[in-house]
Parts: sequence; structure tokens; C-alpha cells
Amino acid sequence: MTLKVGIAGYGVVGKRRRFFIDAHEALKTVAVCDQNFAEDGQMDDGVAYFTNYEKLLGTDLDILFVCLTNDVNPAVTIAGLEKGFHIFCEKPPGRDVDDVRRVVECARNHQDLKLKYGFNHRYHESVADALEIVTKGELGNVINLRGIYGKSKLITFGQTSWRTQRAKAGGGVLLDQGIHMVDLLRLFAGEEFTQVHSIIQNSFWQHDVEDNAYALMKTDNDTVAILHSSATQWRHRFSLEIALERGSISLSGILSGSKSYGDETMVVSWAAEQEHGNPRDERRNYTNDPSWANEITEFTDAILNDVPVTNGSAEDALKTMELVYKIYCADESWRAKWTLSE
Repeated sequence: MTLKVGIAGYGVVGKRRRFFIDAHEALKTVAVCDQNFAEDGQMDDGVAYFTNYEKLLGTDLDILFVCLTNDVNPAVTIAGLEKGFHIFCEKPPGRDVDDVRRVVECARNHQDLKLKYGFNHRYHESVADALEIVTKGELGNVINLRGIYGKSKLITFGQTSWRTQRAKAGGGVLLDQGIHMVDLLRLFAGEEFTQVHSIIQNSFWQHDVEDNAYALMKTDNDTVAILHSSATQWRHRFSLEIALERGSISLSGILSGSKSYGDETMVVSWAAEQEHGNPRDERRNYTNDPSWANEITEFTDAILNDVPVTNGSAEDALKTMELVYKIYCADESWRAKWTLSE
């Protein structure tokens, strides 16, 4: 059985998605759309292309990949579900929580269809290995987490300027990139953060979206997380430290298309009574990035075997967006600034 796939938004991400879609034996890209096409037509390999998503939605598809701007993603996702398509949508799922709630409500009316969001970092080998260690409980319960995810500016690697426009993007570096770390903090904590304090700033790049977000969060069971999401990290950085009762896990670097976040590594440390702050360590290095392929494989399996989406479900996306906006709103000056600008 071959599932027919359409891609709404054929930029950098859409093209990369197509590479891994067409590499899967059960999937075939049959149509794409992008506003940068001058007219409708057909590629040399027979794939149809359109100038807008309305025409794409009119084609015979089984699956729609949504790779558009944050302001359009929710509406196209809803339209695709109502057309009877399974949907894979990139993160963030929308500009704000209300956007995502509308999608979730629609999805609940189409429970025969699969909806998955692209929280890609869950599929990196270092993250998967760390989660396995935490889940098995060999190092005890999580005490606290520290996450840093930063890049040198809001627009990088040939991206377009819409990410600096609040009306289209909804938020800045926290919503665009930091949402991956927010998702991972929720994942490793194993419960929701109910107490949130934050400082949100846009004092450096001075766009109407944030260039730095600092958050201190706690769950009802006293697991604490510290987050720094930054667009003034001149040396790009990904770092997640997990402190547990009998040791720790440190993730550093993430393999990405830009190759600017350093080598992907995991260091596991085992605490002992006599180690005096110098515990036994084990370091793992990762040279392969299977995340994009594995993400699509899991989604395809959910469709073919009619099993629930476990990573990046609509409910997951909603809870992650709710936490992002708790972080925004915990800064009173930022909340007031946004309220006045609406």
C-alpha cells in the first residue's frame, strides 16, 4: 500500500521532509504548494505543484504535511482534517494557545485520522537514550533540569523575516526554537510544570518578539527546571542537564542541518558516597541523525496500523504551547506589553 502525500509549504523544511517521505517505501509525494511558485505546473518527476494550499487541498491525498508559517498552519491543518487527510504539521502548532485549541477540537471530531506535530528533537539518539535511562529508573527520580538552547539571531540559515513579525509568528526565539527544549523538559519531568517565573526580553534585536527568555519552573512534585532560550548565543548551543537521585545525564550538542550546534554527546554520571564531586562517567558520541526518518516512520506506522500517535500528539502540542505561554505571561511587563499591542 502506497500513501499519497502532499506538502503545503515547499521551502527548506518542506523539501527536507520530502526527501525522507520519498525514502519511505509506503509513502510517495504527489503534490506540493508554495507561494514562491510563479504558476501551477508539474515537476520532471511528475509531482504537481501549486501556488496556494487551496489547490493542493483539492488533490487526491492520503496525508498532508503542513510546513507553513505559524499564522497559517492551524487553518490548513483544520482544512486538511476536514478533507479526510492524516496530518503531519511542523512546530510550533500555531501562534498562540487559542490556535492550537481550535485544532484539537477539530481533531477530536476526526478520531479516525492521525495528527502529529514535528517535535523532532525527541527522535535524536542522545535524547532517546537519555529517556530510556530515566524511564528505567536506574538513576532514581529526576530532581531538576537545566536547558539552554540558543542561536545567534532570530533569522538564520536563509530563513525569511516572518519569524520577527509577531502577527505571523506569534512569538520569537522561545516559540520558534525554544519550544523544542520546553517539550523536552516536559518529557523528562514526566509531569506538568505548574509554577512558572520568567523574564522575557527583546532589548538586543528590538523586534516585536523576544530574543531571550529565562524561566524557572516547578512541578507539583517539586521537580525544578531552568530554561534559557536565546537569540544572542553567538556560539550556537544545545545543552540539557538532568540531575537524578543517583547520578546525572548531560546532553550537549545536537546534529542538525546547519551543523552549528557541535557534536552530539551524552555523558552519564553515577554518584557514589566517596566520589567527592568527581563521579564515574560514561560518554557516548553520536554521529548519525536518524530523527527525520524515524519521525516519519512512526507517523506512517500509526496510520497503517491504526495506533495512537505517541510523540507529538495534538494533546502534547497543546500542553507544550500552554507552557510556552505560561512562560510568556509570567513576566508581567511582557504580558502587559503584549496586551496593549493587541
